[in-house]
Amino acid sequence: MIEVAKRLHTVEEYYFSKKLREVNTLIASGKPIINLGIGSPDMQPPERVIDAIKEGLLAKNAHKYQSYQGLPELREAIVEFYKEHFNVSLSYNTEVLPLMGSKEGIMHISMAYLNEADGVLIPNPGYPTYQSVTKLVGAEAMFYELDEANNWMPNLKVLEQQDLSKVKLMWVNYPHMPTGAQPTKNVFEELVAFAKKHNILIVNDNPYSFILSDNPQSILSVPGAKDVCLELNSLSKTFNMAGWRVGMVVGNHEHIKNVLKVKSNMDSGMFYGIQKGAIEALQCSKMWFVTLNSVYKKRRDLVWKLAEALNCTYDEKATGLFVWAKLPADIKAEEYIDLILKENHIFITPGTIFGSQGEGYIRFSLCAKEEDLEEAIARVK
Repeated sequence: MIEVAKRLHTVEEYYFSKKLREVNTLIASGKPIINLGIGSPDMQPPERVIDAIKEGLLAKNAHKYQSYQGLPELREAIVEFYKEHFNVSLSYNTEVLPLMGSKEGIMHISMAYLNEADGVLIPNPGYPTYQSVTKLVGAEAMFYELDEANNWMPNLKVLEQQDLSKVKLMWVNYPHMPTGAQPTKNVFEELVAFAKKHNILIVNDNPYSFILSDNPQSILSVPGAKDVCLELNSLSKTFNMAGWRVGMVVGNHEHIKNVLKVKSNMDSGMFYGIQKGAIEALQCSKMWFVTLNSVYKKRRDLVWKLAEALNCTYDEKATGLFVWAKLPADIKAEEYIDLILKENHIFITPGTIFGSQGEGYIRFSLCAKEEDLEEAIARVK
């Protein structure tokens, strides 16, 4: 056998990749599994978006290689979207880079900026990909703990007591996944000041701003943030387009240019029709968000009832596509979700996959129909 690269020994297969095989095996055996583990929107994109991609299939240049930087019209639509919803001004020509999903941006940014042994500040709990990509590029993961007492915000005073001399990159994710914690403008201002003081590039991963929130925010709205910050965003959750793989990174033109050096060596542009659909999505009126969130509010109410039936507590002020719930004392998250899967045929995500600070918590997805949520409540009662 050919020996694999040493970097492969630093990571494991993604949790959901493994766990869903188990869940799918149960489904195949006839078990009526209700999946509340994955944040994959089950509703349709706007109809105008579907129409745009259909038309795009017939365009003269649709099947050719596309620009590494995306269609100018797509970049212009991203600029208008950021101006309207975040009050952030961007140059479509130099400060916007469309991505095939924001997840690929995590790798591109890491490859553009990290050398072996560079330090990377990673939230705990947080999105597991931050850690796995850091390991794959040979950098050093340095976790900063978030907790409920501080509303899942970083404690920068504690961080500054550490040796930050080799830290080059810091991942933040607000609105926060998995907890749904919303940042205040003051938090973003403090992060920008922290980044400037320690010469750290902060990347805010921002795909959940519009889900159950009336106040979408961007770290780039802070004066001077472009000097030290990038922001990732995505159409996956906001427009029910997870499978389309459309995201973006925005920020200072030098940072974007550096990321493009990596990206242009790893793909040959996004399919034309998908770009045309993305343009239509970004131009949707605010009524789209009102309609979308009216569905999620009903689902969240039911998930809260399910959490209560499981003797869990939760924060009613949290936003996003999930409900982060605290288990009764001394109950282990992974053991508990395995028990619920076995006895009630409900798949829930254990908080521990997001880091050690997730022990004692579970995460429910809102990507399930109301009748499935009502059935789940009936099962646990």
